[in-house]
Amino acid sequence: MRTLAGYFMIAALIPCFLLLILATGTEVNGVRSLHEVLDDKIHIKDISLPQASYIKAKNGKIISEINQPYNRINLENEEIPPFLKNLFIISEDQHFYNHSGFDLASIGRALAINIQSNNIEQGGSTITQQLARNLFLNNEKSYNRKLSELLYAYEIERKLTKDEILKQYINAIYFQNGAYGIEAASQFYFQKQTIELSKAELAFLAAIPNNPTLYNPVGHFEQTKARQERLIDQLTAHQMIKADEADQLKKEPIQLNIRNRIELYPDYVTYVESELRELISTQEGYTQKLLAAKTDQEKDTISLKLNERLKEVEASGVMIETALDMTIQERAKQAFTQNLPYPEIEGAAAVIDHTTHQLVALIGGKQYKKHDFNRGFQAFRQPGSAIKPLLVYGPYFERTRASLSTKINANSFCKNGYCPQNYGGGKYGFVTIEQAFINSYNTPAVRILDSIGIANGFQDLAKFHFSKVSKQDYNLAAAIGGFSYGMTPLELTSAYTVFANDGAFQPARAIVKVTNRQGDILYSWKDPKVQVWSKETTDKVMTLMRKTVQSGTARKARLSSGYAAGKTGTTNDYKDYWFIGLTDQYTAGVWIGKDTPVNIQYLQDAAPQQLIWKQIMSGP
Repeated sequence: MRTLAGYFMIAALIPCFLLLILATGTEVNGVRSLHEVLDDKIHIKDISLPQASYIKAKNGKIISEINQPYNRINLENEEIPPFLKNLFIISEDQHFYNHSGFDLASIGRALAINIQSNNIEQGGSTITQQLARNLFLNNEKSYNRKLSELLYAYEIERKLTKDEILKQYINAIYFQNGAYGIEAASQFYFQKQTIELSKAELAFLAAIPNNPTLYNPVGHFEQTKARQERLIDQLTAHQMIKADEADQLKKEPIQLNIRNRIELYPDYVTYVESELRELISTQEGYTQKLLAAKTDQEKDTISLKLNERLKEVEASGVMIETALDMTIQERAKQAFTQNLPYPEIEGAAAVIDHTTHQLVALIGGKQYKKHDFNRGFQAFRQPGSAIKPLLVYGPYFERTRASLSTKINANSFCKNGYCPQNYGGGKYGFVTIEQAFINSYNTPAVRILDSIGIANGFQDLAKFHFSKVSKQDYNLAAAIGGFSYGMTPLELTSAYTVFANDGAFQPARAIVKVTNRQGDILYSWKDPKVQVWSKETTDKVMTLMRKTVQSGTARKARLSSGYAAGKTGTTNDYKDYWFIGLTDQYTAGVWIGKDTPVNIQYLQDAAPQQLIWKQIMSGP
C-alpha cells in the first residue's frame, strides 16, 4: 500500500514542482525574470572553497598548517585524474553531463524509497546538488532543505560549466578525519599528492565520501576496501575499464601512511599568526581606521571586521613565508632547558638578524604550547638598566658629542623627592662615562637624562614604537627602567638593532611575504627606515657595550671567539633579569623572571640570562 502511495505522490509532486517553476516565471515576468529573481536571492558568482594555509620556515619547510575550519587543498581541473572523475560520475551521478542540476528520475526513486520506509533515507542528489549542499546549505534531512538544494543546484548549473562543477565537487567533499577534497585526503591517508596515486588508491579514496563514517579507512578499512572493489566493478560494467585491469586494481595492496598534522615551533608560529593580523591591518587600512576611531564601539566594530578579514585570508590557502631559522630556534630552546632548571622561573628570548631586520627565533616560555601566553611578545616587563642605551646614552651622545672619557658624578642623587641609588648603595664619585656604563651605575644615568631633558630622551625612544610607553612614563625613574608597563623582549631586542645599523631603525619582522598558491605576493612588510642617531653615536654605544661584555656586568656572556656587545638589566627588588646583546649578524635578547613578579635575587650570581644568550649565539 505504501509503495502505491509513494508512486502516487511522485506522480503528483514532480509535475507540481515543474508547474511551480513555470508559474513563478510567468508571475514575475512582468516585473523581473525568474533568473533575475534567483540571481538576486542566490549569490554564486564566485565559488570559493576554504582551504588550508601554511607557514614556512626560512628554508622552505612547512612548520604549521592553518586549516580552520577546513583542511583542504584545492586542485585545478587539469590536476584531477580523469579516472577519478569517472569514478564519481559512475557512482554518484551517471546522468551528470545531461541534467540541468537535478535528475527527476533519481528524485522519483528516492521519494518512493522514503515513503516506503516512512523516513528520509535517500535524497536522489546529483553531483551538483551535493556541491550546493556542501557550499551553501547543511546536511539536515528535510524537504525544505531539499527544495533549496534544487534551486541552488539550478543556479550553479547556469553559472558554471560541467567541468567546473565536477572540479569544485571533488575539492569540496568530505573524506573523513578532517580531510576535505581529494588532495587533502591523498596527503592525509597516503602522504602523496593526488597525481602520484595509483588507480587503485584513487578508487579507495573515492569510496569514502558516500558515507565518511562508515567508510572511514582508519576505523573500517575492510568496508572501505569492499566499496572500492564495488566502484571498480561499476567501471567495468560501464565498459570504462576492462575486466583484467579491474582484477589487477582490486588485487593491488592498499597501504595507508597516515600523516600527522604539522605543528612545529609553537612559540614562533603563534607570533607569526599575530603578525599576520597586524600585516593585513596595516596593508588594508584597518590600522588607520582604528587610530581614527573616536569611540570604543567604533574600535570594536573595526576589530571584528579585521578578524573576519584575517579568517578569509587564512581560508584562502596562502603560503606564509617566514624568516625562522630552525637551527637557532632549536638551540635557543635547548639553552633555556639547560640553563633555567629552576621551578617557576620563566624566560623568553628573541633573536633578530639585524642585517635583514628579520626575526629568526622566538621563545615564549620554557614549556611553551601553541596559543599559550607568549612571553616573547606578550609579556610587558620593566627593563631595568637595559633601557639605558636607548633612553639615556644614545640621546646623550647625539646631543653633546661627549667622549667616553667624559666625567660624570656617580654619588647620591636626589631631585623632587626622587632619590635613586646605585647597586648596594655605592657612591663612586666622579667616573668616566665608560665606567658608569660598563658597571651599570644608576645615579650617573639619572643625571644624564636630567641634563639632556626627559622630553628629549623620550623623543628618541618614541621612534622605536614601544606599544605601552606613555606620557605618564616621562620621569627620571625611567632612566633606570621605571615604567608603568615596560616592554616585551621582542620590542626591546628589536630596538637594540639600531646600534648595528649605524643609528637607523627598522622593526624586526617574522613574515617575509604572504603569497597565493601561484606564488603571487599578496602581503609583505614595507617598513621605512628611521634614522634615530648618527653613526658616531651608535659607534660609541657599541664600544661601551663591547667593554661591558669584556670586563663589565656582562662577562658571563663573553664568547670564546667573535664579536659580542651588550647590556644587562636588573629591576628593583630583582624581579627581572635581562641581557640584550649583539654579534656581527644577530641581536638577541633574553629575559627571565616569574610570571607574577617576585624577588629572585638568588639568581644574581648565576646570571642564567647571560648563559642562555651565550649558548644561543655560540653556534653549533
